[in-house]
Amino acid sequence: MFRSTLTAAVLTAVTAAGASAEDTVTIEFAYPYSATFDVTYDAIMPKFKEKHPNIEVKIRASYENYEDGTNTILREAVSGNLPDVTMQGLNRQAILVDKGIAKSLEPFIAKEADFAKDGYHQAMLSLSTFNDAVHGLPFSVSLPVGYYNMDALNAAGITETPKTWDEVIGACEKLQANGVKHPMFWGWNITGNWFFQALMWTQDKPTVEGAAMNLDTPEALAALETMQKLVKGCDMQNLSTKDSFSAFASGQVPMFFWSTSSVGRVDRANVDFTFKTDVYPGMGGAPLGLPAGGNAALLTSTSDDPAVLEAAWAWLTFITSGEGAAEVAKTTGYMPPNKAANDVILADFYEQNANKKTAVDQLPLLRDWQAYPGDNGLAITQILYDGLERIVTGDATDMKELQQELVEEVNDLLPNS
Repeated sequence: MFRSTLTAAVLTAVTAAGASAEDTVTIEFAYPYSATFDVTYDAIMPKFKEKHPNIEVKIRASYENYEDGTNTILREAVSGNLPDVTMQGLNRQAILVDKGIAKSLEPFIAKEADFAKDGYHQAMLSLSTFNDAVHGLPFSVSLPVGYYNMDALNAAGITETPKTWDEVIGACEKLQANGVKHPMFWGWNITGNWFFQALMWTQDKPTVEGAAMNLDTPEALAALETMQKLVKGCDMQNLSTKDSFSAFASGQVPMFFWSTSSVGRVDRANVDFTFKTDVYPGMGGAPLGLPAGGNAALLTSTSDDPAVLEAAWAWLTFITSGEGAAEVAKTTGYMPPNKAANDVILADFYEQNANKKTAVDQLPLLRDWQAYPGDNGLAITQILYDGLERIVTGDATDMKELQQELVEEVNDLLPNS
């Protein structure tokens, strides 16, 4: 099933260019999170069609999340039904490269005399580089930030946004005293254990080192204990992604810790309070690092038709560089992956959109959003998810005991264990 991509404006562009059915090259494309990205691709598509009237991009049904995207691609590789280009979470690229599903982009890059001039941020490009070969081009990059309903905070006597998790708990107490029942939601359930990894990187500790995981470390225990303090200190509910966003946008939850990706959604919701984002709180001080979220465009085409491959490359590069990538910042809150968008097209954008600038200010903290070792990486993700949910529901009360359970379950799934 495909989402329609040809608006009246696009049809006009195609007709004006005199493209015929025989000239048209069709490629297929799939991406996650339709609620976030539909508006982005709707803005990009007419601009792409204006420059490439003979390329038709058919958009497949969107992936629910990054895990769903990876599982879908793995199934489609077996059935022989891969799209030409797919968007995958930054932490899910490695498995597709290892299995030969994601193609190296080096042969295409070599033909582009001015590719380096597109100004891809090296730190972002490195997230898609494996064995010294680029396999993906980052499309949207995010970092965790704090979302605040400043009217509610001010009414509770809070004039400064919290900079540590202890300050967050203190703000929760003031909000609760002012009649707010559930003052905070912390996005523990974001795909890929992203916020758990954020607590680890905050302490400058990677979750993964080589083929081992650092779950049996003091830093991992501190991460679990910090999460438990937040849940208990702020009477945090176990909300779904959709419900947590709605709770903030409706004013029910005045502090919302999430990816910068949803800033555009809040703006489009026309909330009736003063909305502000600010830097992500740390554990006793500013974070020492934070995991880069977001996704990258991968070439997964099985076609041997040079015209199809060139069309896929044209689409892949358009959406990740310059004009196409600028729409990411304008419509979402993600950061574009290149200087062409940030420094030229968006020269004044961030000064006029402070809520979207917060993540950009945190770029020096950018660290890898890590995949878990071996073929059981997705299963390990689920084990950690289930363990974190037990903290939120109150089923797990002893963090040392929970830590040991997670270590044992995960170790059984690691390579050579």
